[in-house]
Amino acid sequence: MLPTQNLPKSTRRWFIAGAAAAVSLAATPLEAATRPRRLLLHNLHTKEDLDVIYRRGQVFDRPALTRLNHFLRDWRRDEVLPIDPRLYDIMTAIADRLGQVPRFEIVSGYRSPETNAMLRRAGGGAAKKSLHMFGRAIDLRLEGARLRDVREVARQLERGGVGYYPKSQFVHIDTGNVRTWSG
Repeated sequence: MLPTQNLPKSTRRWFIAGAAAAVSLAATPLEAATRPRRLLLHNLHTKEDLDVIYRRGQVFDRPALTRLNHFLRDWRRDEVLPIDPRLYDIMTAIADRLGQVPRFEIVSGYRSPETNAMLRRAGGGAAKKSLHMFGRAIDLRLEGARLRDVREVARQLERGGVGYYPKSQFVHIDTGNVRTWSG
């Protein structure tokens, strides 16, 4: 016998509707927001790899953030700055929307003001007030995804700036104002 058979008709409808809603919630963004968030990273310059769970539910894992800060350091000067963890959420959201494992190749994370100035002098296209200098930008590729798809999903998220550099083969994401450009 089903547990709803002894209930009045209106209560049965409420129970069935509630159960259906509960089942549908299991496959919604709520489930995605509560599962551990993981990144698999490869730094193209240092050749280092990092596999890290940086967040569980709404709580960022402090030791994981410390490891990420080091991984995304200015490798030219071996300087570390805290990286805005919202970047990691943008990265996992991009991978989720594209149906990919969050396996990223990192072109650039934190850049010291000295490194940024050197890149500007060399004609590398670095912005004078680049958000890389504040730990608020990452240049990347998502393994298994077309670069233009990464750019398009990042733009749709509207969580910050998105630069598209097809000749250099990377997408820039940052936690600044929502804006887009191509380089």
